[in-house]
Amino acid sequence: MSKLPEGNRFWDFSDYGRPFAVAIANALKATSISPVQVTWSFVMVGLAAIWAIWFEYYTVALLLLIIKSILDAADGELARVKSTPSYTGRYFDSIADWILNLGIIICIGIKLGYPLPIILFAFASMELQGTLYNYYYVILRYKHAGDTTSRIIETNSPKAFEGESQKMVDFLFNMYRILYGPFDRLIYELDPSASVDRRLSKSFMTMVSTCGLGFQLLLIGILLIVNCIQWVLPFFICYNVVIALFILTRK
Repeated sequence: MSKLPEGNRFWDFSDYGRPFAVAIANALKATSISPVQVTWSFVMVGLAAIWAIWFEYYTVALLLLIIKSILDAADGELARVKSTPSYTGRYFDSIADWILNLGIIICIGIKLGYPLPIILFAFASMELQGTLYNYYYVILRYKHAGDTTSRIIETNSPKAFEGESQKMVDFLFNMYRILYGPFDRLIYELDPSASVDRRLSKSFMTMVSTCGLGFQLLLIGILLIVNCIQWVLPFFICYNVVIALFILTRK
């Protein structure tokens, strides 16, 4: 089940694992396995990928990063097929992504001897690019009555859905705001009109999807197996230029 109605879907380079995620969700629909448990599974796979990168098992790392991306989509798919939307799952998923992304970039940066400021700048660049994609994608979903568990700017903790703890939602919401708030606010300030005029064509969204997390992880894995690990951090730093290009193009 897509986050968008069928007529408004676009070719998403970041979402290559969706067919596998749908299959996993359908297979788990009648089981007691919850979406949050699937999120925990991608956390474990992501940690294993970091381990594989550190010990230079790069082919294994690529496979694990792909599996992580599939499971990252499968938790949301499972929530939709079970009709159990959850803010706990929504925030936990994003927080887990943030931590794993930081771990991947730090792992590569330390292996290559980069100074800490460069490592953190590369990580911030990766997150900012991902935020740009998510910003436009959330706007598109609201415009076309798609999935609405995400918001453009998270300002207030939402009311918990039935079956989840309000205290847990509040806790995860506050963590989310600490980790993602600066990126969300910066992207919004760079292109605030996007949330009003909502001019987001399918071709434009396809281009922006190269900033999505799934594509980012796939690219990291490919650079690893072609022995170009030294280009991972410089790529994310240099790719910041597309933020300005995409915003100007949309406007």
